[in-house]
Amino acid sequence: MIDLNQNKIAPTFDSPLDMLHACHERIMDQCATLQKLMRHLPMHGCDAQAQQTAQAIMRYFDTAGKFHHQDEEVDLFPLLKSARHKEAEDLALRLEDEHLYLDEIWLALRVKLGEISLGKLASLDHKMIGDFSLAYGRHIMLENTRLLPLALKILDETQLQQMGKNMAARRGVSLP
Repeated sequence: MIDLNQNKIAPTFDSPLDMLHACHERIMDQCATLQKLMRHLPMHGCDAQAQQTAQAIMRYFDTAGKFHHQDEEVDLFPLLKSARHKEAEDLALRLEDEHLYLDEIWLALRVKLGEISLGKLASLDHKMIGDFSLAYGRHIMLENTRLLPLALKILDETQLQQMGKNMAARRGVSLP
């Protein structure tokens, strides 16, 4: 089950809420890497390290980050909305709206990272990076402190097992 004490044992698809929580940590790690890249560029320009970092950030948000949003939008949020629990439904709707905003910021940021990855841009906009990191930080805080504990209370084991199977399938992983 979900471990809000941040047990460092890697979660499996058998515990999908723990996997979502772990992904939140990785997203925040990527935001920290963005901050480092922003500080790196004025001193070192668009060197090989900057290009590789930009590529790695894009790869993360284009795959794992995308899957994470799908895990919530396709699996978790609909389950919470169908539970006929007002707080869960309201929270799911709010978080869906936040995903739209995060996706919009990401698309603009991805263009800049693409230019860095090709050696064509040697700076990042402080406001853009700040807005992206802050929006994700607030979003993740809400999910970790309200959404995941609420989902743990509302969803039954069958729903969680199916959610884990769906998450695995989304990533091309076969479960027994």
